[in-house]
Parts: sequence; C-alpha cells; structure tokens
Amino acid sequence: MKRVAILGSTGSIGVQALDVAGRFPERFQVFGLAAGRNASRLAEQVRRFRPRLVSVADEAAARAVRELAPGTEVLVGEAGAVAVASHPDVDFVLAAISGGAGLRSTAAAIEAGKPVGLANKESLVLAGELLTARAAARGVPILPVDSEHSAIYQSLVGHNRREVRRLILTASGGPLRLVPAAELADVGPERALKHPNWSMGDKITIDSATLMNKGLEVIEARWLFGVEPRRIDIVVHPESIVHSMVEYIDGSMVAQLGVSDMRGPISYAMGHPERLPLDLAPLDLARLGKLTFEQPDPARFPAFMLAYRALELGGTAPAVLSGADEAAVAAFLARRCRFPDIADICAAVLEAHAVEPVRSVEQALAASEWGRREAEKRVARAGR
Repeated sequence: MKRVAILGSTGSIGVQALDVAGRFPERFQVFGLAAGRNASRLAEQVRRFRPRLVSVADEAAARAVRELAPGTEVLVGEAGAVAVASHPDVDFVLAAISGGAGLRSTAAAIEAGKPVGLANKESLVLAGELLTARAAARGVPILPVDSEHSAIYQSLVGHNRREVRRLILTASGGPLRLVPAAELADVGPERALKHPNWSMGDKITIDSATLMNKGLEVIEARWLFGVEPRRIDIVVHPESIVHSMVEYIDGSMVAQLGVSDMRGPISYAMGHPERLPLDLAPLDLARLGKLTFEQPDPARFPAFMLAYRALELGGTAPAVLSGADEAAVAAFLARRCRFPDIADICAAVLEAHAVEPVRSVEQALAASEWGRREAEKRVARAGR
C-alpha cells in the first residue's frame, strides 16, 4: 500500500490523480491533500478518501472544510502544504499546485526524501538545478507527470542515456496554430482559450497558444534529464498522439504514443515502477489515418525561444521569465495587453534582469516575483 499526498487536489491534475487512486484502493491510500480555496470540492474528496491531513489556502476555506467535513484536521497556508508534503508517513507526493506557489511544498517533499510525481513544471523552471541536485543527493526520483516529459521518461527506460542524441518535445500548436501573423494582434482571450485537444486552466491554455508552455517544458526537460538545451527540440504535432520522442545516436527514435488523457502519465508516475491497468479508450491508429508534424514558427510565436535564451543566461533568468509570463498572461486575460505583447513583455523583462546563481528556493521565488513586478510595470506603462 502506497500512502500518497496530493498537492493541488482540487485542480484538474489533482482530481484525475484521485480518480486513479480510487480505481486502485488496494494500491493507494490517500494520506494527505493540499488545496486552495475550493472548499466544497475538497470536502467531497475528504468524505470519499478520508485523508489524515488536509491543507487549504486560508482560514475561510479551512472553516468551510471543517463545517462540510467535520472531524478533519485542516492546516492553513503554504506551511500547511509543506507539512502535507513532508509528513513522515507519506510514501509518494504528487505535486500539482500550479505556478510558483507550488515550489516550497515540492522542495519540502524532496528534502524529506519523498519520491515526487511532478506536475508543477514551475518548480524546475524556477529552481531546476537546485531541486534536481537535492533529489540526487537524497536518492529520490522526480517522476514527470507532464505528458511530454512522461513520454521522454518512458522512452528512455531500458536505454543508455549516453547514447541519446536529442530529446524532441511535441506541441499541439495550440488554438492559434493556423492564425496568420497579421491577425494575432486582434485575438482575444475567448479565442485563445479554445484549445483543440486538452482541457486545462486558463494560464496554461494561453501558454499553449503562445508556445511559452513548450519553452518552459524545454527548461524542465533540461533539468529532469540532464540534457543540454541545444539537444532539446520542439516539433508541432496537432493530433497530440505522439507525446514526445527520444532520438539516439544511431538515428533510431523511440516515441511514446497514447490517447490525450492525463490519467495515463499520472498513473505511470503513481504506480512506478509498475504500470497500472487503466480502462482508457484504446489508440486506433488506423482510424486516425495519419500523424502530422511541423516546425514551430518563431516569427509568429516567439515566446518559446525565450526559454532557450533564459537557459543561456542561466541562474535566475528562467525564474524571471516565468514570473514575467504569469503577469503578462494575466494582463492579456484582463484585456490589458494584446496577444503578441505577451512575448514582447517577457523578452524585455528577461533582458533587463541582472542574473544571479540560484542558491535557495527563496531566491528563486524572489526572482520570479521580480519578473512579475517588472512585467506589470510594462503593462501599466502601455496604458491599455
């Protein structure tokens, strides 16, 4: 029996992780849950899974959970999420708190020697070198939950990593893949939020539209797999069937294919090193007929190239880029900037930053916050 803690339990990944846990009650005990302010959903989860420990964002949510699920021990704030992540009785932590808010609890799980299923890419974007070094020192794995990184992880199993030529991350292309450059300035949030393949939160859907999400995944892959940025490529694959690939030095490619359902990579991380028998719809390649691949267009979608620039600058630069992107996307969703402005703002903030080595989680978070503030200043100056 594996005792699991799920951080971000009321979000999309957390809900699907609990679905997986519920399908295999003989394998998983839900020991702890950490959520934000969705007290009603969390209370439903508590009543079903009866975790020993629960954390929420604030006192108002804590009062609501205690009323809806009497007798539950409810902790509050980031310290509560850290306590859930690092509890000595937890065997596995699924880290799915979105954004930089998930970094401290992810780092706490690693420090406590817990295997981590990582759905919070920002943790490695902000402090990838630091966290992977600490995980290696403690001998605990970081198991990727992003479909692309899970695909690469699976494509590396049984192979000699010294024989890897490059990693190839696939991208759906997002909802604006076919929109001409001249029309992008007129794209509003409603159109940019209509992802063709995945149901995700607003922030990550806009990142998919700009291809910033793919750039952040390059940063994540660099630290997860110890591969230099020049050996990490991106290819647009609209069907989202090939989730990513590894090319080896003899020219062979190993890819992981599957239906577009996040329960696949979630269950792979939770069950590792075993695969769990899911009842997902089978992949019917004959019905699909063809799989298409395209080069990403940096002229229309320059955001992903900023990630390579941030890795080139090193240190705090990726954290600054992440913070700037959060602010720019929020401004776009609030109609305070145009779609192309997102990448422009992030580029300006990145180049204005004085890079420092990342020596602590707090420093990484401070760099991200600096990036956010600088981006907000640029939005305000634009006066939209």
